[in-house]
Amino acid sequence: MSLPELIELSRADFVAIDTIGPPGKRTFYLQAAQDDLLITMVIEKEHAAALSIAIQGMLEHLGGIESHSPLPITPLVHPVDPLFRAGQLGLGYDKDADMIVILIEELTPEEQQPSTTVHIWANRVQMAALAHQASIAVASGRPTCPLCQEPIEPDEEHVCIRDNGRKRLYETNGE
Repeated sequence: MSLPELIELSRADFVAIDTIGPPGKRTFYLQAAQDDLLITMVIEKEHAAALSIAIQGMLEHLGGIESHSPLPITPLVHPVDPLFRAGQLGLGYDKDADMIVILIEELTPEEQQPSTTVHIWANRVQMAALAHQASIAVASGRPTCPLCQEPIEPDEEHVCIRDNGRKRLYETNGE
């Protein structure tokens, strides 16, 4: 199936980032919908973290959000059927419309052109909720070793390179 070069959601009904799978084997998804169009893309954990930080920074620069009610966290719509794997993500702002846009470019081999780009336009409250949801998804993974910062597998001994190779079972608090 050939995808269009540009898919534009000019006023997303919702936008969400969440994961499927157990810690250590999770897949991150970015999903948005407008009317009957539902778009899902596979993203990296680093994409989710960077997007959360960038949105929070942009919102702070713009003066925050006006709503004092809880942020609307949206779960992924199932079945999750990704359109593509994201390569590059970007963020922009339209002052006149007071809307933030996420630009997602499909990850494609260099020789395969053109790639698909998705633009997801949403308001400040939706983007604040997305940033919050992304930070929760990123933080809910495996705990990290306090010495070497490497992920610790649940119920396995961790051989820390900074602890002279001694095995140590760190408490993971059931995560």
